[in-house]
Amino acid sequence: QVQLVESGGGLVQAGGSLRLSCVASGTVFGIDIMRWYRQAPGKERSMVAYITSDGTTDYVESMKDRFTISRDNAKNTVFLQMSSLKPEDTAVYYCNVRRTALPAYEYWGQGTQVTVSS
Repeated sequence: QVQLVESGGGLVQAGGSLRLSCVASGTVFGIDIMRWYRQAPGKERSMVAYITSDGTTDYVESMKDRFTISRDNAKNTVFLQMSSLKPEDTAVYYCNVRRTALPAYEYWGQGTQVTVSS
């Protein structure tokens, strides 16, 4: 079993910054890809960014210039640095980890609330 704990969410004014963290603990090995998703009220959960074990990253286009994903493989931690935040970034942000090789697994964190005031 793998447990994911997100932190770093909170209330921030538009234009501000936040740094989210997600630590994976438990029987952690061979994580291939770490992702951040978000879910705004009344909307479906959608991916924000991902990072692979070799450091390859990708972002949703609208966030590419404002968000930066990174990871510390030694600490099984993934980060999401968010800047120039907008009210429409308000959502619960979730961490997701996946291993594709056998034994494959996928886990989700409990989410951390990010609220951006105008």
